Amino acid sequence: MIVRWETNHDYVLVHIHQDMFGDWIFSRAWGQIGTQFGGLKHQLADTLEQAHMWLEDETTIQSSRGFRKVLEVADHTPEGQEAMRQLSLLDVL
Repeated sequence: MIVRWETNHDYVLVHIHQDMFGDWIFSRAWGQIGTQFGGLKHQLADTLEQAHMWLEDETTIQSSRGFRKVLEVADHTPEGQEAMRQLSLLDVL
């Protein structure tokens, strides 16, 4: 699952996925739109339910900060693949 929030200048993107060992990973990327400023953090969740709880928390936080949800898709969709490509670019910076 991939979820993205934006303001006029900033974005936050969350990706919940399983790694090759079956562990659930909660990845969060943030930054300024159109720049390379930002960051990326990965957290290991004990369960998928815990990762979803973190996503609910993130939704509340971003809403309170004035961010609007602009994307919520599965990994395998074309939109999800494009978001994954953008997220993978952050890993090498």
